[in-house]
Amino acid sequence: MARPTGFLEHGREDARRRPVEVRLRDWREVYEPRSAEAMRAQAGRCMDCGIPFCHDACPLGNLVPEWSDLVSRDDWAAADGRLHATNNFPEFTGRLCPAPCEGACVLGIDDEPVTIERVELEIAERGFAEGWIVPITATRSGRTVAVVGSGPAGLACAQQLARAGHDVTVLERAEAPGGLLRYGIPEFKLEKSVIDRRLEQLVAEGVTFRCRTSVETSSDTAAPDGVDVVPARRLAAQFDAVVLATGSTVPRDLPIDGRELSGITFAMDFLRPSNLVREERLDAVPHDAAGKVVIIVGGGDTGADCLGTAHRQGARSVTQLEILESPPSARAADNPWPTWPVIVRTSSAHEEGGLRRYGLRTARFVGERGKVMGLEVLPATEGEGFSSTPRAIAAELVVLAMGFVGPEVAVLDALGIDRTARGTIAVDAAWSTSAPKVFACGDAVRGQSLIVWAIAEGRSCAVAVDRALMGTSELPAPVVPYQVALA
Repeated sequence: MARPTGFLEHGREDARRRPVEVRLRDWREVYEPRSAEAMRAQAGRCMDCGIPFCHDACPLGNLVPEWSDLVSRDDWAAADGRLHATNNFPEFTGRLCPAPCEGACVLGIDDEPVTIERVELEIAERGFAEGWIVPITATRSGRTVAVVGSGPAGLACAQQLARAGHDVTVLERAEAPGGLLRYGIPEFKLEKSVIDRRLEQLVAEGVTFRCRTSVETSSDTAAPDGVDVVPARRLAAQFDAVVLATGSTVPRDLPIDGRELSGITFAMDFLRPSNLVREERLDAVPHDAAGKVVIIVGGGDTGADCLGTAHRQGARSVTQLEILESPPSARAADNPWPTWPVIVRTSSAHEEGGLRRYGLRTARFVGERGKVMGLEVLPATEGEGFSSTPRAIAAELVVLAMGFVGPEVAVLDALGIDRTARGTIAVDAAWSTSAPKVFACGDAVRGQSLIVWAIAEGRSCAVAVDRALMGTSELPAPVVPYQVALA
């Protein structure tokens, strides 16, 4: 049992970030490691609640009180085992998840919640350092599964199916596996060596990766040089089961006057080349922020990733625009525990500079000689002091970071897969699509969401595929209920 007075003896201590003036000179992760003693104290703040709401808040159903107690007692190896019992990739979620578990932490009712996410990360890193994280192999079943997409949902599904004994092939159209983890998340949030380290485990467990392989409607579909094209129908015929984990990759556009001007780009077209340059797969980025006035349209995490990237490229100034009004700095009375607190969140990128402006919508882009020179904004709502006269904001580079609207539909049409009213893949309670032998999970089904949902759905889909192939499954069943057929 955890010490019941730990939260009285220690306050919340978040991980330190490297000094801004230092970290802006490189692309290394911004956080400094914590000592084992410090993490024992932080884990000891967990109250071992009779009803741990952190379980319900986490889509993975992570056993937070259990591994917190084990860390507080310095039993890191057992903590690593309990952590991996529900989460394939805690080193990813420990860096990238917004931690809804902390929003539901009972201690957070009248105190600061436990630093659950950081404890999770330190357990995973200790597990790799000590050699506790090893390949798990199984007797081969003779069944074959193709997983299309190597983001967190596809990787989790592939690993679970390989551990069930199936021969799993992951098809990824990019240069290397990882999906948005590799090419959408900047290095300062997730160093790519962290991904490669986990991929080595998947390969050792029997997962085969085929990169620069694009699943298309037919073999006649044009593809970039060096990319193999696999017709969707041939894929379904070659494998015993196919899992679509392609993500929600179609960006939300801003079709207003001036959108055709050069110097306006989508977030992924800004972030991906930057990561390719870091991997020495590209010589230079097509949209370089160096010395430019940069405007980011969109106030979410992707916008913050663009902000930090623009800083490191040497932007002259960066402004991030958000259409919503600024949320409160603390949980509002109408946002009671344990619901997720809608508050102002400051990422490491926001500490590094830039301006955040709320409650503004972009009315039009303006430019000269075909190049963007600025944009005009209006208040998003007609409240007190509303003015219908647009305000001009200078811009030499505009990055659209307004989220994603769904998966690409060409392959879905080729396979005859039904879609929901929102354009996502329609699946039943067993993650089956309307096409025989074809399953789907992750953002392609749910829509743009959290990494923990992607991993949880990948694990759940693997159980369904295993049952379809073998009649039963010994894979761990999902810990939390899922609403998979979203309207």
